[in-house]
Amino acid sequence: MNIVCLLFDQITLLDAVGPMEVLARIPGAGVKLVGVGKGPLCSSKSGFTLNADYGLDEVSSADILVIPGGPGVRPLLGDERLLAWLRRVHEQTQWTTSVCTGSLLLAAAGLLDGLPATTHWNAMGELERYGAKPLSQRVIVNGKIVMGAGVSAGIDMALTLASLVAGEEIARAIQLRIEYDPAPPFQAGRPEQVDAAVLELARGGLDRPAAG
Repeated sequence: MNIVCLLFDQITLLDAVGPMEVLARIPGAGVKLVGVGKGPLCSSKSGFTLNADYGLDEVSSADILVIPGGPGVRPLLGDERLLAWLRRVHEQTQWTTSVCTGSLLLAAAGLLDGLPATTHWNAMGELERYGAKPLSQRVIVNGKIVMGAGVSAGIDMALTLASLVAGEEIARAIQLRIEYDPAPPFQAGRPEQVDAAVLELARGGLDRPAAG
């Protein structure tokens, strides 16, 4: 089982690391980290780097393709070299997946035309402009395309996929192994659960420089 995860500058770290912690535990799985540029690529906010061991021209197929999201997605939406690579690899995959705004790349490549799709709640309008039908749903399975909504939904997406690939018993064992038993301290994971002040912070206020 050849699993390929796309990396790029300004990736959201958990979009890649969360799903890969799950999928890499599927028996027989092997992982390749493929970058838009080869070598170290910086994640958004945290400052951590992920190392792309392969460039786009070195990988032409995958059993499972994982497309994470993050601020770095936007500059890539018009990158025809990358979009053409996505289309070529998708033709060969057993499963093509996305997390958060990674689905925008699938949509920009024409892979979600007319299909129900999900992404981060703040990017639903962009998804629609690329021809998909956005749904506020944590995980969506469309044939061989599997999508997770926001950052943490990538783990749910990967566990769902693990059950489809290797059976529910394996998926449940992986979930137990990583002790994935979420109990968030706040009910604030969806826009409708918060007040206007929190929503404004989430939409961009957290990115503003601190006063003074």
